[in-house]
Amino acid sequence: MSSAAPSPTPARRLPLAGVLRVGRPSDIWFKPALSVVVAVGVPNLTLLALGRLDLAMYTMAGSLCALYAHNLPYAARARALAWVVLGMLAAVAVALVTASLTSSAVVLVAVGALLAAVQKALCDATRIGPPGPVIFAFISSASLFTPQTLGQVPGHLALAAAAGAWAWLVGMAPGLVRPHGPERRATARALNAAAAYAEMSVAPSASTAASAEASPTASAGRERARAAGAAAVHAAWQSLFATGARSEPRRALERLVVRAEIALAAPADTDPGRLRSWARDLRGTGPVPSVEPASAADELLGVEAERAAGRRPLADRLGPLLPLALRTALGCALAGYVSLALGVGRPYWALVTAASLYQANITLTWSRGVQRVVGNLVGVLLFAAVTPLAHLGPAALVLCCLAFNFGAEALISRNYWLGSICVTPMALLITEFTGFQRPGELMTDRIVDTVVGALVGFAAAVAVTNRRAGDRIEIALDTVERAREHTARLIVAERPAPGALDAARRRLAAALVELRATVDAAAGEWWQRAVPTERVLLAERTGHRTLATAVRRQGLHALEGTRA
Repeated sequence: MSSAAPSPTPARRLPLAGVLRVGRPSDIWFKPALSVVVAVGVPNLTLLALGRLDLAMYTMAGSLCALYAHNLPYAARARALAWVVLGMLAAVAVALVTASLTSSAVVLVAVGALLAAVQKALCDATRIGPPGPVIFAFISSASLFTPQTLGQVPGHLALAAAAGAWAWLVGMAPGLVRPHGPERRATARALNAAAAYAEMSVAPSASTAASAEASPTASAGRERARAAGAAAVHAAWQSLFATGARSEPRRALERLVVRAEIALAAPADTDPGRLRSWARDLRGTGPVPSVEPASAADELLGVEAERAAGRRPLADRLGPLLPLALRTALGCALAGYVSLALGVGRPYWALVTAASLYQANITLTWSRGVQRVVGNLVGVLLFAAVTPLAHLGPAALVLCCLAFNFGAEALISRNYWLGSICVTPMALLITEFTGFQRPGELMTDRIVDTVVGALVGFAAAVAVTNRRAGDRIEIALDTVERAREHTARLIVAERPAPGALDAARRRLAAALVELRATVDAAAGEWWQRAVPTERVLLAERTGHRTLATAVRRQGLHALEGTRA
């Protein structure tokens, strides 16, 4: 047998079809949209009343933290938002101190690129979610190119901290009205995803030749639906684990997530309509639908597993992200230097454009680059149209910025380029807080920096290969196999320890979700060894079969209410 390593996968064709397709909005698009308007509006209007709108950039640093953590339960959101604010303050502090010590554009671009790389790695490692590192990179890069003295730094940081505290309050305020809102939404998504898989699994199969030819497609669709359902259930459990005390509403939500797990294990015995009905009931503010416990062990299902497994140390999570951090550092630095060489007055725009591109793999990075360029170019035209209105006075300028803040968050979940249409004029208007500028110069700089940042940033992504993506698949496969074998041993055990099978099931489900995410990320990378597709499919199928067997072993599949 040959021991030669598998040949690397060649460069794939970069997609264009579907890159600009408009999707459905997020089910909570209005929450970040309203939150950022309130978080930004109050400090900016206060500065406007005081005649110090020139300080708005520093309050924006704290205010934009309100964009984060909207999917997290409030107990976890409080911690996450606090860390986001602290991280923003640390980045701004580094940027302002650097700006006060040097005016060398070469040094400032280098520091900005390093900050962007650190921000990318930390945001991905902590999985803070959208908008990810882009806001951090935007604020810290702009701060680097703001004239500063060392004595001004404490006061400017105090403004950012005050706005950050206000953003924290804005982010936490909805919890007073709907304290279990995020967990309810996560549970509803799990129920809907399980219902979708159940519907696909029990759909009647035609016997015609045409339907036979289409069966591979249908089978692939079911596999995707099952993977999506497993991911939604896993996300629901994570949301419930983060809530702290197990109150009665949380216990009721746990029982509903159990029903979603049962549907994935026994779709033929599931009533999808019942699952969707429960999901609809969770969308409002009424009581959580009451469901009888699945078994005596139902109250412990998944909880002990999550606590026993814990979270991987941050250092372990940062290791696989090194190629992405290197891409970000190199791409941002080169984009900034090319912009400087072209004589553009705001090289940090090119730096931020490059930083915004980097996704989990090259294919997604390419798609984000296309979306960024299209959105920015349309946004520049929108800026030209709104400039006469914004130049009516400082109040009009602030109100226009708030409108674009709302528009960006309302549209960005449908497609990134739609959000960029509003982000671009907002960023251009923010530069005028210190005084109105010539629109033609701003527009030219923005267009040049957008093109430069996108081209140079993508070139850096191609240059820095991510060979670790293949290694991560092997690790994920080994993890799934170990978890499956452990679960299988407990299934056949005569009397497993209390909660042991539940714990094993949760670990196996988490491993399967991680495997699918790892494979999807690696599939879009270039110049790496081929993805072991057959081994991945086998691991997923046997893993899900083991999960289903574990459900039956616990007697959970025969519950009243899972079948009409």
